[in-house]
Amino acid sequence: MAFDRQDFPRGLDLPDFSRWRKRGPRWRGPAGGSLRWAVLAAALLVVLVTVPYTVDPDETAVVARLGRYVRQEPPGLHLKWPLGIERVWKVPVLRQLKAEFGFRTVATGARSQFTAEGFGDESSMLSGDLNAAVVEWVVQYRIDDAEAYQFRVRDVEETFRAMSEAAMRTVVGDRTVNEVITVGRQEIEDEVRTRLQALCEEYQTGIRVDRVVLQSVNPPDPVKPSFNEVNQAEQEKERLINQAQAQYNQVIPRAQGEAQRTVQEAEGYALLRVNESQGDAARFRALYEEYRSAPEVTRRRIYLETLGEILPKAGRKLVVDDALEGLTPFLSMDGVTVPAAAAAAAEQAR
Repeated sequence: MAFDRQDFPRGLDLPDFSRWRKRGPRWRGPAGGSLRWAVLAAALLVVLVTVPYTVDPDETAVVARLGRYVRQEPPGLHLKWPLGIERVWKVPVLRQLKAEFGFRTVATGARSQFTAEGFGDESSMLSGDLNAAVVEWVVQYRIDDAEAYQFRVRDVEETFRAMSEAAMRTVVGDRTVNEVITVGRQEIEDEVRTRLQALCEEYQTGIRVDRVVLQSVNPPDPVKPSFNEVNQAEQEKERLINQAQAQYNQVIPRAQGEAQRTVQEAEGYALLRVNESQGDAARFRALYEEYRSAPEVTRRRIYLETLGEILPKAGRKLVVDDALEGLTPFLSMDGVTVPAAAAAAAEQAR
């Protein structure tokens, strides 16, 4: 559709477009050529600076094109679209990271320095028996899924810290203060790690929890003296119990051993007496049967066997005839032999 000047209302002042003429390019002459080359050099420099990028050996590059995730790149030299078309985030997937709670590391080295000032809100907790405790801990973790770590959760590090603190407060709130400070540290670490890993998987943070370490667990400063006294009393109690148990282990087993030895000796003596009685009874029955079959022979055999047992115990023996007179010469008196005594008696008779 074409419009003419008469189609517009009168009194309307319109510009005269016929005076407008097309102008040629301004970049003419030596000055215009230099500016053109300068712009081209600047554009080339921007491309050279923004297109290549390097990924360290312990990292993985996450690339997004126009805000949408497209790929991951391994360590090395890579290229991307310039001018913000593609953005690159380098995620340390092979590095073990840590999050500190209740304190911060000020300086690392041969002797690391820490500070707990200003972090009391993180470390102050309430146990299950309504006692206060100051809990400082460290969470060691790795990044398993770079895409999830970068895109699934907004401000993933702060979210991870909030989940760690929630898990620790839940576990500490289920236990007594003595368990938290003394005997239950390992169980608390394991349970917090399990709960925190479950939360990371539920929120799709791409984080794998390696370890939870209780760095320091103490009562608050105002109640430390009373708590130390209670601990000393508990230790003294344990010492006395161990001492009594040691004495018990020394006396009771020995008494039990002596009782067992006495019982075994009595049983052995009883068995010996029974066996001897049974043997005597068997021998008597066998002897009685022999006696019944031949009384005289048995009587003589018993007589001879009895003499064989008695005579060796009688010492020196003299066997004389019933009609012998003057038995004295054959006796030994005061260590004098029989021939010498006989000679002395004969000399006296003369």
